[in-house]
Amino acid sequence: MIPRAILPQAQLYLSQFRAVCITGPRQSGKTTLSKMLFKKYPYVNFENPDTQAKAEENPAAFLQNYTNGAIFDEVQRMPVLFRYLQEILDNNQSRGQFILTGSNHFLLQEQMSQSLAGRAGYLTLLPLSYAELSQTHAFKQKNHTLQQLILTGGYPEIWHEQLQPHIWLAAYFQTYVQRDVRLLKNIGNLAAFTKLIYLCAAHAGQLLNRETFASAIGVDNKTIQSWLGLLETSFIIYLLPPWHNNTGKRIIKSPKLYFYDTGLLCYLLNIKTTTQLQQHLAYGAIVENWVISEIKKNRLNEGFPDNLHFYRDSAGNEIDIVFEKNGIDMAIEIKGSKKWDNGMLRGLHYWDKYHPHAQKLLIYAGEESRMITDQLQVASWTTIGDI
Repeated sequence: MIPRAILPQAQLYLSQFRAVCITGPRQSGKTTLSKMLFKKYPYVNFENPDTQAKAEENPAAFLQNYTNGAIFDEVQRMPVLFRYLQEILDNNQSRGQFILTGSNHFLLQEQMSQSLAGRAGYLTLLPLSYAELSQTHAFKQKNHTLQQLILTGGYPEIWHEQLQPHIWLAAYFQTYVQRDVRLLKNIGNLAAFTKLIYLCAAHAGQLLNRETFASAIGVDNKTIQSWLGLLETSFIIYLLPPWHNNTGKRIIKSPKLYFYDTGLLCYLLNIKTTTQLQQHLAYGAIVENWVISEIKKNRLNEGFPDNLHFYRDSAGNEIDIVFEKNGIDMAIEIKGSKKWDNGMLRGLHYWDKYHPHAQKLLIYAGEESRMITDQLQVASWTTIGDI
């Protein structure tokens, strides 16, 4: 098994909270992580119809079987249990009694905020990061290119079993995205919902325009808003919010759209080879998506807040990522080119005028890293695990 970087953080949370909730996309490794943390505890999967039926029939009697703790997988399917869990946790102040997992962030957090507030800690486990993969012996034996990593994505089963990403992701899309995700809101129009997902892929790395999506699909803006929210809380896409400041510039207010996994993004764009990837019109945006997702994974694994933003003003000045780390402001530009030149630093030089003490970083698809000044660095994509 590939060791997960979030493990120390999860162990810390189990020592601090009576229950720990682990959310994340399906097949991201939540069950494997939970069993590693709770090796001697019972495991209960609420996707099993028989288990779900028994719990629904008599929740109190069902939970009597697990008074010493358990792993409850996909627990958002059983909202009735949370009121009973609240009583159990109130009667027992011990830390680390239950691990609760779920693949829909909104449903799980909504249920837990009503019943388990102050009793449970929250963690998010995303697919494998480059930092995690690069620590394994098997990975080090092969010279993986950036393009191969983007195509493969991070779902653990693909890496564990050395599967063909395009084939595995096709089944993933059909099973979990088209079926399970849409059933959460009883979406009857599968064709329209599927079209939205493909439109999201075609607009990855771009400003979100809900009106454009609504017009292209033939539904209203409220429906687009609802469906996008569903894809976001199910960890298919995420919306990167704009950064606001007081420099007097007119700031773009729309978020930018990205995918949690670039393997799934490439599948939706019908990109199957590294050659197709490098020749694709959206190559730069896909590289950008990969870098931002990797930074997002690193921060969540280390327990940092998910406070990534982008900057763009009406004059065309733009920074791909702006965030704070360990008290230091960071500004990052991302380029898909294997060679860098000074022209790529234009946005960072602009940023320096207003934020001279911020750390500024250009990440590109080449191998060389170089310090330009104490606050400005050019970094290879291979250093992404350190950011």
